[in-house]
Amino acid sequence: SEGKTASYFCGYNHKNYFIFSCIAVYYIHGGDVMIERPLYTNKILSYLDTPFVKILTGVRRCGKSTIMKMVMNELQNRGIEKQRILHYNFDSLEHEDLKTSKALYTELKPRLSEDKKTYIFLDEIQEVQSWEKVVNSLMTDYDVDIYVTGSNSRMMSSEISTYLTGRYVSFRIYPLSFSEYLTFRKVYTELSDIHMELANYLRLGGFPALHLQKYSFDDAYTIVRDIYNSTIFTDIVRRNTIRKTDQLERIVRFVFDNIGRTFSASTISKYLKSENRTIDNETVYSYLTKLENAYIIHRCSRYDIQGKEILKTQEKFYLADPAFRYSVLGYTPDSTAAMLENLIYLELRRRGYDVYVGKLENMEIDFIAVKQENKLYIQVTREIASPETEQREYGRLLDIRDNYPKYVLRTDVFADGNYEGIKTMHIADFLLSDEY
Repeated sequence: SEGKTASYFCGYNHKNYFIFSCIAVYYIHGGDVMIERPLYTNKILSYLDTPFVKILTGVRRCGKSTIMKMVMNELQNRGIEKQRILHYNFDSLEHEDLKTSKALYTELKPRLSEDKKTYIFLDEIQEVQSWEKVVNSLMTDYDVDIYVTGSNSRMMSSEISTYLTGRYVSFRIYPLSFSEYLTFRKVYTELSDIHMELANYLRLGGFPALHLQKYSFDDAYTIVRDIYNSTIFTDIVRRNTIRKTDQLERIVRFVFDNIGRTFSASTISKYLKSENRTIDNETVYSYLTKLENAYIIHRCSRYDIQGKEILKTQEKFYLADPAFRYSVLGYTPDSTAAMLENLIYLELRRRGYDVYVGKLENMEIDFIAVKQENKLYIQVTREIASPETEQREYGRLLDIRDNYPKYVLRTDVFADGNYEGIKTMHIADFLLSDEY
């Protein structure tokens, strides 16, 4: 390929076992910098040439477009001619006149190969009106392999369910994991102690743009604030024609300030009423759903361990990235515990787990993570400084009478990694571990 290619390897040998290994390829091509993210590209490429539309979804600037380009590069490496690879980014003014189904179909049809498969990449497809009709028609009538990205789950799900049921496979893209963050950092600086790196990762978050060079916290939060503002305006305010933006902003700030705490729409409504802002529960719920649809927040339902049912009240919410909180509310040390919990939630979701808050009588388990026949119980704490805290964190897990793995994750120093069958791990080690 054109440009320069260099390979990087980074590893960390900690407590006598190898817990982190990754290879990144650093491309300089036409001014773009791309560091491979095989967690996603390997999964996507496994569906190459299958009769499914490949759909990449996730919050804006999490790396969907770059991952799409990586797939395109791999196709060229495999000998696919450039003219059989069509790419359109609908966030760009270059394609502003293609945002109707008719215009897009008219553009694509004459560019399709007559005797070989054509590979079509459509970026931020939700900007195209009735895009699913175009994709469905192309999949039905021509020899094509189609890849799309989207940043709004409501539009994507409604359009997909109408025309593409059973004919697509979806890939959820997240900001950088801790492992990926270390890979990016390795490109431009020396890694420090892995636990110190965790503290930096917690503050800066995982948006790829922040980790292609060294930024101060202020500069990083300026970048993230721009991502936040563009997402709020494009995917929520403009798309839903919201006029009372001050209400939305107050709800956002409440949610961001209460990450890791259970609350309901009624809780927010009462809070705003105390500030002389009247808003009904249904409107609050609608705003929360819109924030979810734009992938800014994730809803985490409670699960009754004894009753074995998902509860519909007093849910928790987590952010798509910790840097969202710090860019909007500023950094405060007392937010660290909640943001550590946020990191664990995101990592479990990256690894394909359905994640719930556990309810056991009047006690709460931070996370129950379920994937097929696998289940994990997890408590997250910044530190355990007293016997009472130790009893609280471990005692909750000991009260669960089954044989699934149980973890207490922390960031302080501890002597033994096992407590009556409960495994204790540093959060950094857990994020890098491949044992779950």
